Amino acid sequence: MSVDICTFVRQATGAKTAAKRQAIQRLWSGYGEIARYALTGGVYDSVVVKHVQLPEGKAVGDLSHQRKVRSYQVETVWYDRWAGRCNGVCRVAHGLACADFGGEVVMVLEDLDAAGYSRRRRRVSECDIVACLRWLAEFHVNFLGEAPEGLWPIGSYWHLDTRLDEWLVLDDPPLKRAAAAIDRALKASPYQTLIHGDAKLDNFCFADHGVGVAAVDFQYVGGGPGIKDVAYFIDSCLPPDACERRETELLDVYFAELRRSLHTHGKSAKAEALITDWRALYPVAWTDFHRFLKGWSPGHWPRDSYSERTASRVIRQLIPEVGYGPIRE
Repeated sequence: MSVDICTFVRQATGAKTAAKRQAIQRLWSGYGEIARYALTGGVYDSVVVKHVQLPEGKAVGDLSHQRKVRSYQVETVWYDRWAGRCNGVCRVAHGLACADFGGEVVMVLEDLDAAGYSRRRRRVSECDIVACLRWLAEFHVNFLGEAPEGLWPIGSYWHLDTRLDEWLVLDDPPLKRAAAAIDRALKASPYQTLIHGDAKLDNFCFADHGVGVAAVDFQYVGGGPGIKDVAYFIDSCLPPDACERRETELLDVYFAELRRSLHTHGKSAKAEALITDWRALYPVAWTDFHRFLKGWSPGHWPRDSYSERTASRVIRQLIPEVGYGPIRE
């Protein structure tokens, strides 16, 4: 380790001592770790440190490597410039210090466990789902119309511009041909905001008391219509049959929270047009993620599955001449 993490943590927090207490998790593909550090003599008793170390031997031209490197640069910008604008409804960790030490990136963050958000979920209750949808609605309204300066121009880790490798190997001619039209439809929404970009269940921390949540992992935060986060979140926490059965119900919950947040932020004049636009884009956003999954992990996607039938409808809507076989309801 070339970086003196403990010294950096002490400087960032004003603590007298800092010591690594617990390795929380390794970063994807061996790019470092997230760890908890215990402190004494300062404001905080503990902090979380995200320490990014680029693996040796990665080719400079490797698209996956370039994407990961850029994602950590984006995350430092998020905590430096943007995170402080989130409120208690769309709670995030406070960024205490971020630095790039010649390729090693270190982020010192508020410990959300110590702040009262220590619970994680493998299975969700109705209250959990509503809490996460409320967080997303508040986040999207909070940054509505903002230009994603320093962040990804297009948020989410699966968008077409950065996933050409997966598109090239996609063995689904109609979906492959429609991919650009799907991407254009999402980019063309007049209601752009910041999206989390990886709003899966694993990235939400639930409050010890009450129903609040906080979110982590902002490597892919950037511009886009908020409905992209909603589609991805629902897909992350429910099985396909429940996603289909509860689609209208869950979208109604999200849009009710969105309408409430728009009113709170003095943006109610945009409510109906925004909701109409994003509701219509929900199947498009779902199909966009499905396009990535089919290229990344082909597996077996039955033609009568929810995702395949959704893709069929979207393709017929956007470019009817492509076709997609019969739709089985």
